[in-house]
Amino acid sequence: MTDTDEGSRLGWLFDSDPKLLIAVFGSIYLAYVLAGFAFGYTLRGQLNSLANLTFYVAVFGMAALALNLHWGYTGLFNIGIVGFMAIGVYVTAIFAKPPVAQGGAAQIGGFGLPLGVAMIFGVLAAALAGLLVGLPALRLRADYLAIVTIAFSEIVRFTLMSRTFQSFDVPNTVFGVDLAADTVGLGGGGGLILNHLSPLEALLRALYLWDPYLGFVDFVAANFIANNPKPVVDGLAYGLVLLGVVGIFYWLLTWTGESPFGRVLKAIREDEEVANALGKNTNRFKLKSFVLGCALMGLTGVLWYSGRGSITPPSFRPNITFYIWIALIIGGAGSNTGSVLGGALFAGLLYEGPRYVKNLVEAAFDLGDGPGSFGQAMAALGGSLDPVPFVVYTLNSIGQLRLVIMGVTLIWLMHNRPEGLLGHRKETAASIDLSRPERAEPGGEAAATDGGEQQ
Repeated sequence: MTDTDEGSRLGWLFDSDPKLLIAVFGSIYLAYVLAGFAFGYTLRGQLNSLANLTFYVAVFGMAALALNLHWGYTGLFNIGIVGFMAIGVYVTAIFAKPPVAQGGAAQIGGFGLPLGVAMIFGVLAAALAGLLVGLPALRLRADYLAIVTIAFSEIVRFTLMSRTFQSFDVPNTVFGVDLAADTVGLGGGGGLILNHLSPLEALLRALYLWDPYLGFVDFVAANFIANNPKPVVDGLAYGLVLLGVVGIFYWLLTWTGESPFGRVLKAIREDEEVANALGKNTNRFKLKSFVLGCALMGLTGVLWYSGRGSITPPSFRPNITFYIWIALIIGGAGSNTGSVLGGALFAGLLYEGPRYVKNLVEAAFDLGDGPGSFGQAMAALGGSLDPVPFVVYTLNSIGQLRLVIMGVTLIWLMHNRPEGLLGHRKETAASIDLSRPERAEPGGEAAATDGGEQQ
């Protein structure tokens, strides 16, 4: 291979999607680090902020990629994402939690399986739910499918809150397999305590890296963070693991999109009747796409919530679904790079950004207690021209203000950039290059190959 070929390969790398993603990720992380230094954040505070940022960049990137398979590839309007996430994490918890003897402790137990095996059950349960929803619903179009999916997600949430499935006993043996007498269930409104291994610890133990990891934590404690550095290191390490999972999602969906199966999905998105006329069973293709996307959403839910101490039904309200939709819209539907880009921008600027600004200001300035209502804040601003009460009230209401910022951003995108930041990309429908090579004309000009004028 010549130097020219090598240069062209490197040029392709740095002039394509990897360069764009590196630039966006680098800009977001640099802004967080510089802001932390400017406002006097400690090293522990900086690392905690970066760990939270990495976590949300990764989970929103995974969720946006899964949604892109439904909407961007196939044109399926699914707004019940959080329901499939809830199924994935709850089923995983039931199979992974340690057993609790019947009639013993009040806490709800599980089957005590290894977390990796339990995650497989969780993903399969989400896929099965997608199959059950998709069989009748995928014959419906756009708005009707959206109604069915959001209704399903709410049914899941209220089922999780129901006392009927809060707890129940299981037999000692099932099909000849010996099971410990156990009390399992969904936990009702109180949710479930996740007393199984965290995904990070389970992964490191499976790879025989747990002891070296603990040694690294001791090294950090001896040289950088003296007071209990393990939660900080855990957060950073888990965030990096999740970024690796985002890369796997990206590869899987890119491979799917470039396969014959993916090209049929895009044909369905553009015009389902034409795809039907060409002999494709569009209902079957849509069902396969829907089930695969639901499985990925279930896995996203497992990785998102399994690292917490507990899970409760209010964690799976519809607002999570709309956050994921905003992330996809920001990057641009139909583009896997846009999905990851949108997840990063949404997490860094709209989801974590306002909360990070609040933490920075409170760490740098002692603003005291603020007014209890918007009217009191405006009265202080108009009466004494003192902006501090209004600023404190704004910081205390950052959660509500964040929703306003998201809404304004979404409205701006719909009016000015409805196709997202990357826009709709033209993709080759064939797996081989079908263009005609240019041939030189007697006059020296190359002939136009599209029947038009030579540009």
